[in-house]
Amino acid sequence: MADRTPTLDEFRTEVTAFLEANASLKAAERSFVWGEGPDNPSLFQEPDRAEEAVELAAAKAWRAKRYDAGLGWICGPTEFGGRDLPHAYERAYNELEARYDVPNQSYFGIGLGMVAPTINDHGQPGVRQALLPRLWRADLVACQLFSEPVAGSDLAGLQTKAERDGDEWVITGQKVWTSGAHYSDVGEVVCRTDPNLPKHKGLTCFVVDMHDPAIEVRPLRQMTGGAEFNEVFFNEYRVHDDQRLGEVNDGWRVALTTLMNERASIGAGGSGAGSGFTRLREMVRHFGLADDAVVRQELLRIYTEQQVLSFTNQRAMDRMKAGALPGPELSIAKLALTESMRKTSAFVSRVLGPRLIADTGEWGTYSWGGYVLGMPAMAIAGGSDETLRNIVGERVLGLPKEPGIDSVSAFKDIPRNGVMGR
Repeated sequence: MADRTPTLDEFRTEVTAFLEANASLKAAERSFVWGEGPDNPSLFQEPDRAEEAVELAAAKAWRAKRYDAGLGWICGPTEFGGRDLPHAYERAYNELEARYDVPNQSYFGIGLGMVAPTINDHGQPGVRQALLPRLWRADLVACQLFSEPVAGSDLAGLQTKAERDGDEWVITGQKVWTSGAHYSDVGEVVCRTDPNLPKHKGLTCFVVDMHDPAIEVRPLRQMTGGAEFNEVFFNEYRVHDDQRLGEVNDGWRVALTTLMNERASIGAGGSGAGSGFTRLREMVRHFGLADDAVVRQELLRIYTEQQVLSFTNQRAMDRMKAGALPGPELSIAKLALTESMRKTSAFVSRVLGPRLIADTGEWGTYSWGGYVLGMPAMAIAGGSDETLRNIVGERVLGLPKEPGIDSVSAFKDIPRNGVMGR
């Protein structure tokens, strides 16, 4: 006889007992006071590699402890170590865990939020069985290998190629902007497998071993000074066909699964008018601009748009939690997030002026540089603003496709930067 599904109250009791036995409650949050506490509003947390390794080890240990207690993949299928419980149970767990001090779990955002769902939907049985439990237990960390130097925001224009050799594929090419590649164990890569087909047709996705010597990872230094991203080179890397995701040359559909989950993850990550806005408001007061009508109007506009973004995200997340698949509407949430960040960046620059670029040691001034310099990356991550506007126009509003996009000719016959696609 199958185990009885616990009630939500019973599940909360189970989770609370686990958290009390393995973590400490957070100290009561203090009200924000300008000049006190951490001074780091940066968009990207960029620890050095040694600090990162220690933090990652702690994060993996916590993830494993959760999994072993039956709380690692609450909504996942039981055959892969999940509990197969409704999404309401996962929300209940997240609400309870938020009250406790636990290691930083952001290392698993790409693997569990984007790659694992794609493997679950498109992976061959052996791959699903081998990887999904280990990803959710954090025995493995995954990265996403999509963007390329030449293709830019035109993912379908990628040129990394995979050529079949018996039961294996030989991959050659370069990927860029790969977050976490340097500490990942596996990656999801999309490759060109048939240049004779239109650019959206001749693509195939694979799971690759990031520790293989034929895969080289190099850090990319950012404007912020950190190196969270990487460029990755495939030097005739061999992967067995059983590591393929989806059908041969149907990789665009597989990649869209990942991209929709990515946009859901990034868009949902934009919080509404909370502590970030409080920091802006107190900055205005500190520098004596609270009575400036123009400054007040700009601040109110930021607050209003953050609130609307919060409501938009909640609506999209509620649809997904009810069983709907991530859709093109999530591109709106991601666009709204980057637009809010862009306005915040401009507002901070206006209020701080030269304090933003001269490190005088004054609290709440030069530290905003990490936000301002990191903001342009957010307009690219998860699809550039221009690409997302096309998606919204075509798939949400039903507008005609952008003129000049060739989705009919063979990829090898499409000129790219003065050369043919090959």
